[in-house]
Amino acid sequence: MTAPLRIGNASGFYGDRRAAVREMLEGGPLDVLTGDYLAELTLLILGRDRAKDPSRGYARTFLGQMEECLGLAVDRGVRIVVNAGGLNPAGLAGALRELAGRLGVGASVAHIEGDDLLPRAAELGLGSPLTANAYLGAFGIAECLRAGADVVVTGRVTDASLVVGPAIARFGWGRDDLDALAGAVVAGHVLECGAQATGGNLSCFDEHPLEKLLHPGFPLAEISADGSCVLTKHPGTGGVVDRDTVTAQLLYEIGGPRYGGPDVVARFDTIELHDDGPDRVRISGVRGERPPPTTKVCLNSLGGHRNEVTFVLTGDRIDAKPAFVRAQFEAALPARPAELVWSQLGDGRADADTEAGASVLLRCQALDPSPDVVGRAFSGAAVEMALAGYPGFHLTAPPGNGSPYGVYTAAYVPQTEVPHVAVLPDGSRVDVAPPEGTRPIQEVSSGSSCAECSGTRSTTVDGPTRSAPLGAVARARSGDKGGTANIGIWARTDGAAAWLAATLTPDRVRELLPEAAGLPVDVHPLPNLRAVNIVIDGLLGRGVAASTRFDPQGKAIGEWLLSRTLEIPEEFL
Repeated sequence: MTAPLRIGNASGFYGDRRAAVREMLEGGPLDVLTGDYLAELTLLILGRDRAKDPSRGYARTFLGQMEECLGLAVDRGVRIVVNAGGLNPAGLAGALRELAGRLGVGASVAHIEGDDLLPRAAELGLGSPLTANAYLGAFGIAECLRAGADVVVTGRVTDASLVVGPAIARFGWGRDDLDALAGAVVAGHVLECGAQATGGNLSCFDEHPLEKLLHPGFPLAEISADGSCVLTKHPGTGGVVDRDTVTAQLLYEIGGPRYGGPDVVARFDTIELHDDGPDRVRISGVRGERPPPTTKVCLNSLGGHRNEVTFVLTGDRIDAKPAFVRAQFEAALPARPAELVWSQLGDGRADADTEAGASVLLRCQALDPSPDVVGRAFSGAAVEMALAGYPGFHLTAPPGNGSPYGVYTAAYVPQTEVPHVAVLPDGSRVDVAPPEGTRPIQEVSSGSSCAECSGTRSTTVDGPTRSAPLGAVARARSGDKGGTANIGIWARTDGAAAWLAATLTPDRVRELLPEAAGLPVDVHPLPNLRAVNIVIDGLLGRGVAASTRFDPQGKAIGEWLLSRTLEIPEEFL
C-alpha cells in the first residue's frame, strides 16, 4: 500500500500569516507544503505592479518567507508548491534560484507558464484588459515534481491544483482517474484558505474555548491513493478540525453541486464526512466527471477612479440630518461624478449613554473615469462644509485624493486555446496537453422557476414552532466570486437540514435578505453535508475592487442571514 501523501497549507491569500511557513515546517512531518497567494483582487494589484516594473508581478512576501525557510524545507525533504508567481512565475523562479545560490541551499526550482493570455486578449475576444489569466490544471505541476523540483512556482492555476498536482505525481493518476482527481480537488478546496479550515472565521466560534482559537494552526490533508483524505493539523497547534470547520470551508465560494475545473468536475453532492479521531475528519465518496471543454479566464480592467467621505451624524433630530447633508454636499460639488452612492451605517440609539451609540455614519462614495472629478476637490467640498453644515458636523478622516479601481469579469475560452507549459529545473519545457474527453457542465438551476428544484419543497412542519434567529439551528459561511455572493448554510442533524432545504427557497431568501430583492437567487441542496448553498448573482455589484457595498466581499452576509428571525420547529431548537 502506498503511504498517504501529507500536504499542508501555509497561505490562504497574499498577506496571510508570514510565520505560517515555518510553523508548518517545524510542526510535524509533511511531504508537500502549498501556499495560495492569488485572488481576483490580487491579480489586479500585481497587474498594477507589473505595469510600473515589468520585472515585478509576483508575490514578493513569498521570497521573504523562503529566505527564512528554504533551507529548512530542503533539510526536511518538504517540497513547496505555490501560485505566488502571479503574473510573472518565471521572474519569481529566477529570484528563487538566485536566493538559493546566495543561501548556499541546493534547491531545484521549476515553474508553470501559459496562463497569461494578455498578449492574445484581442484574438480571443477578451477585449483590452489589464490582466487576462486562464485557470490551468494540475498536470503541469505533476511534471515538475516528477522531474525532481523542490519548489514549483505557478501563476493562475486553480487553487485546488496546488494539491492535486502533488497527488498526481505521487500516485500516478491519469486523466481518466476522475474520482481520485475529484477527491484531491475537494481536499485542495478545503486547504486553500488556510486557517478557515481550522477554526478561523467559524460561525460557531463561541462553542469552543477562546484560547483555542486565538492562533489556529494551518491545515493539512493526508491523501490516499484513491483520492480520499483525512483533514487534520499538526498536533499541539491551536484551532480545531471538526465537521463544522470542514463543512464551512467546503461551502466557501462555490456554486452548484458540480464544482468545475480544467481537469475534472468534482461532485460536491457526493462528499461524505466522518469523524476520524480528535482534530481529524475523513472525506470520502467523492465522484468525478469529465471536465468542461472551456476554462475560466480572470479578467481585470481599470474601471476608473474613486473616493469617499464619511459624515458622522449624532443625536437629536438624527432622522432629518441625512437629507440635509446630501443636499448640501451635492450642491457644493464642482462636478458631479458618474456614480454617487450614499449609504448609512447604524441607527443611532435614542437616549444613548455614549456619543458613539447616539451616532450613525453617512458615507458618500464617488466613482468616475476622471481622477480630477473624484480627487481632492470632491473630498474638499465636504471639508468646506465644516462651519456651514449640520449641527455636530465632523468627518471620520481628512480629505484625500481618489484612487484607481478595477473591475473583475470572468470569461471562458476553449482549453485547446490555452498553452500549459511545465518549465523543469533543467530549463527544458514540457507541453501539457489539454484533456481529450470533455463534457459541458449541466447544472440544474434551483431558481424559483425551476419546478424540479423548488416545486416539491414544503415549509409545512408538524409540531409547534418558535420565533428565533436562524443561527439557533444553523451555521454559515459566505464569500464572493466577482459580483456574485454565496452563502453556505448547514445544520447538525438530518431533520434540521431537511427543514433548511424546504424553507430557504429563493423567494424566502429574498425576504430574509432584502438587499437581494430583484436579484437572481439559486439555492442548491447538498444533503450529504446537511447543507444548502445560496448563490445571489449581482449582490456585490462589479466585484470587490469596484463595489460600493458596505461588505464588498460578502464575508458577513452569512452572519446577517443567521441573525434573521423566522418560525423554527421547536424540535430543532
